[in-house]
Amino acid sequence: MKSITMRSIAVYCGSSFGAEELYKQHAFALGKTLAERGITVVYGGANVGLMGEVAEGALQEGGKVIGVLPRFLQRKELAHEGLSELHLVETMHERKLKMNDLCDGVIALPGGFGTMEELFEMLTWGQLGLHAKPVALLNTGGFYDGLLAFLDTMSNHGFLKRDNREMLLVGASAEEVLEKMNSYSPPKVPKWISRQTA
Repeated sequence: MKSITMRSIAVYCGSSFGAEELYKQHAFALGKTLAERGITVVYGGANVGLMGEVAEGALQEGGKVIGVLPRFLQRKELAHEGLSELHLVETMHERKLKMNDLCDGVIALPGGFGTMEELFEMLTWGQLGLHAKPVALLNTGGFYDGLLAFLDTMSNHGFLKRDNREMLLVGASAEEVLEKMNSYSPPKVPKWISRQTA
């Protein structure tokens, strides 16, 4: 299977630490692992929660970290001051577009509404053939087990093709996720809307 060259990966994750120490540990370890492999981290630019841990893990290993932050969040003093680059944008939508432009793949860690919104937009764009980038979940401590079961429900009930369901890669460690991303093959046929009922 052909290997993908990933020079940069966008990381989506919570601006909180969550209830388990394991979330913080995995976020830091992901940043460290990406830096060790020479992969640039692209993330939301903040110095708080899991976002800050990913950045610190990469920076402490000498890695390159690019933040993309809306100005209204910078004014709340959330910007990380030690990044390789910080891009300031006006809106959340511009932030997502810029992060997409800067990355070759996506990894989502545990998070809330914002993380889900970013993740599913990238999956939707991939489903529509707007990009062919690998999109993955780092399923720390089974955090995403319920979501994965619901995606299976979508597929079983005819709302999500199996090929599209399998676009979302899943691993329990940074190494496992990156291995799957490196061998990812996008669906051959982008989604199209059928007028026929199932």
